[in-house]
Amino acid sequence: MEFTTHLVCRECGKKYPLEPLTVCEDCFGPLELDYDYERIRHSLTKKILKSRPQTMWRYKEFLPLKGEPRVGKDVGFTPLIHASRLGETLGLKNLYLKNDAVNFPTLSFKDRVVSVSISKAIEFGFTVVGCASTGNLANAVAAQAAASGLESYIFIPEDLEAAKIMASAVYRPHLIKVKNNYDAVNRLCSEIADEKGWAIVNVNLRPYYAEGSKTMGYEILEQLGFRVPDNVIIPMAGGSLLNKIKKSFDEFETMEWIDTHKTRFFGAQATGCAPISTAFKKNSSEIQPVKPQTIAKSLAIGNPADGHYAVQTIRNSGGRADDVSDREIVDAIKLLAVTEGIFTETAGGVTIGVLKKMVEEKEIRPDELTVACITGQGLKTIEALSERDYPIPVIEADYDQFEALLH
Repeated sequence: MEFTTHLVCRECGKKYPLEPLTVCEDCFGPLELDYDYERIRHSLTKKILKSRPQTMWRYKEFLPLKGEPRVGKDVGFTPLIHASRLGETLGLKNLYLKNDAVNFPTLSFKDRVVSVSISKAIEFGFTVVGCASTGNLANAVAAQAAASGLESYIFIPEDLEAAKIMASAVYRPHLIKVKNNYDAVNRLCSEIADEKGWAIVNVNLRPYYAEGSKTMGYEILEQLGFRVPDNVIIPMAGGSLLNKIKKSFDEFETMEWIDTHKTRFFGAQATGCAPISTAFKKNSSEIQPVKPQTIAKSLAIGNPADGHYAVQTIRNSGGRADDVSDREIVDAIKLLAVTEGIFTETAGGVTIGVLKKMVEEKEIRPDELTVACITGQGLKTIEALSERDYPIPVIEADYDQFEALLH
């Protein structure tokens, strides 16, 4: 049973049928999915929810499919970790980490959005899927397209990290490097979607694709025992993940599964690509596009599609948007590794770096329940670290030489 009712323009409110549409034909505003929450309320209870397999599909009533997922059936329900050692270091008593660095199958939160969008592409009858990607999305589309037997075209910036390129190439998609940044890649994919009629998941299937991000929010709330966090820190590229986690909290509030939430949302960016953070700091609703220059390539979107809405969400919640330098990103990756044994990619370094900054500036207080979102695996961006940071001694297989190292 499908609980989505229609697509609706976020700007003018015009309604559209549930088709592969993404932009309002009247005002060019983005389209969003709406649901029949009264029907969901009568179909789903906490008891039913708890009886289901621990995957993101336990929340299927809140996702835009007619039936069961066609791919990615084991995605989601990643750990929510009480980060006591990192919390002690930062001075936080109730810090949790939502760790999508161990998501299945490609070790990032993008597995969520892709399992929804490719399942929807199959429902719509598409036989070719694709994406514009800064890395993690490329991995997820390539893997899940292979698993579903679909042909895929993956478009990436030429300077993407080597590990992310190989982690897509292994699935044998049509992988194409573009001599420009992500924003140019995305423009090309918009043209390809129009001309070829392919399912470019983050272009003409974007309203359906983006809904998969909500499952991270549902899991946070359920894993906290349906308690509402005071603060959530989320890395921002296009801004969609932050907006969708907010939507998931609103939906659980509509279901009366949580108390009225007053969660503050904190958006984290890299200083070398911080159009959303900059707009927030200027108290502006206008996003000025930038040319990305940062090691956090997975967040390197200079013209974020959901940036305007992310600023609104952050401001209305009483939160903040901020950014950290490449050096702070690397320091945060190291800090998370030595305190919690979690190796995150650069986007996670951005999250932890901004968390640290917010604590130091007393925006986040010691007793508050705080959740930081880790969205990808560190082995994907290993180039961000240098061997100079980790000098490793070399000795003969000789006990005396080992003993000498100890003194």
